[in-house]
Amino acid sequence: MEALMAHKNYEVDVVLVGAGIMSATLGVLLKELDPGIKLEIIEMQDSDALESSNPWNNAGTGHAGLCELNYTPQAADGSVKAQKAVEINAKFEVSKQLWAYLLEQGSFGSAQSFINPVPHLSFVRGEKDIGFLKTRFEVLKKHHCFADMEYTEDKATLEEWMPLMMAGRDPNERLAATRALGGTDVNFGALTGQLLQHLTGKADVTVSYDHKVTGLERADSGWKVTVKDSKTGVSRDIKAGFVFLGAGGGALPLLQMSDIPESHGYGGFPVSGQWLRCDNPEVVKQHQAKVYSLAAVGAPPMSVPHLDTRVVDGKKSLLFGPYAGFTTKFLKRGSFLDLPKSIRLGNIGPMLAVARDNMDLTRYLIKEVKQSMGDRLETLRGFYPELNPQDWRLEVAGQRVQIIKKDAERGGKLEFGTEIVAAADGSIAALLGASPGASVSVSAMLDLLQRCFAERMQSEAWSGRLKEIFKASGKELENDAELYRSVQAASNQRLGLFTPAPAKTAPAAASVDS
Repeated sequence: MEALMAHKNYEVDVVLVGAGIMSATLGVLLKELDPGIKLEIIEMQDSDALESSNPWNNAGTGHAGLCELNYTPQAADGSVKAQKAVEINAKFEVSKQLWAYLLEQGSFGSAQSFINPVPHLSFVRGEKDIGFLKTRFEVLKKHHCFADMEYTEDKATLEEWMPLMMAGRDPNERLAATRALGGTDVNFGALTGQLLQHLTGKADVTVSYDHKVTGLERADSGWKVTVKDSKTGVSRDIKAGFVFLGAGGGALPLLQMSDIPESHGYGGFPVSGQWLRCDNPEVVKQHQAKVYSLAAVGAPPMSVPHLDTRVVDGKKSLLFGPYAGFTTKFLKRGSFLDLPKSIRLGNIGPMLAVARDNMDLTRYLIKEVKQSMGDRLETLRGFYPELNPQDWRLEVAGQRVQIIKKDAERGGKLEFGTEIVAAADGSIAALLGASPGASVSVSAMLDLLQRCFAERMQSEAWSGRLKEIFKASGKELENDAELYRSVQAASNQRLGLFTPAPAKTAPAAASVDS
């Protein structure tokens, strides 16, 4: 590192900002496509995966559209739109292909250290919500991605699926659930660590911890990135042909620092969160599932309540939540000045429009912030009636910065997904937003490569390597049932996951209402 510091105008092909799942994934893909590429990762913390990728900062669901009800919105006429769930499911299978490929190389560590089979359930109460869940099931069941999904209103079956949640319930309460046995729990922190270890084992790769980006300027056909060593106070410049801003909530200020025209008009809405966590093995062993329900009116999609089995460092725990909150920080370890410093003439209009049009969200966040521990436990009782308060403690979740952008009709709108913002010349790009995030990181980074390295992606060398790594694209997996099943089975075998057999009544052809 001392030798590196001596070079004021150090040059690399690529600078990746943030040592989380996105930068680690992009770095691995670039190095697989071009082993000679020279890259540096800049991380302001003293280790990797300390923000959104940390296992206690996210749900670790392995988002695949199996249980997340917000991915299948219901229209005013009662119909359910399923296309987003299908797309996310296929994208998660793309992620699994890369992880399985890396494991086949023999130097990527253990699959079980970052991914484990955990059934995914959706759970509702009352006639109205049962009607929605049944319609959702009937729509999803038509598509091969959800061929193994089961539905029940039978109390005995529900007791088998989720015994912890059924004990002590009113026998007259109307309940329903769906189950997908092929669900997973993913420790994205451990996965990030394994990706970075794999990456740094190759030539011309540097990871600089305790370094902060303090400047971004155009330089010839690339960028001059000024970074400061937090320990020594010494700054240096890196010249890079391409820069990726993958710093989670910290990506927006960096994008604004670049001042590319494509960044104008974007703002961020930070949402904090908390979990209730249980490590009591007697309780944990009674719940082997991730169970999602419906969000409260006005709640952001990331606040959908769920009771999850988590597997972190080989130990199982339960998480319930998240309980949303509000802070002006863009990172868990950020500054309270992050939000006010992000306000620009170009985004103040969209931000004010979002504040005007999202009063339900504002009221919801105020209510969440005012909750006591007793209030949080009372919400958990709706999932787990016989809970013992002494088994549960509060865990602070990660920060999420939702996207605010211009809208022709309303002036501004709040987005609850992820979005790539890139310069027209492809020399710099940022990933903004949150869920489903990490689960579809591979597809997100492949999309980024298509936008920023379009010519090389079409070359015989890169396209050939991609075909070796990925047997099918997301779109191919969406549309070809036989291909989907074969690719999924191969990935699952390598990853040590369960591949459920499709129900006999499930159709072979891909068909879903969009």
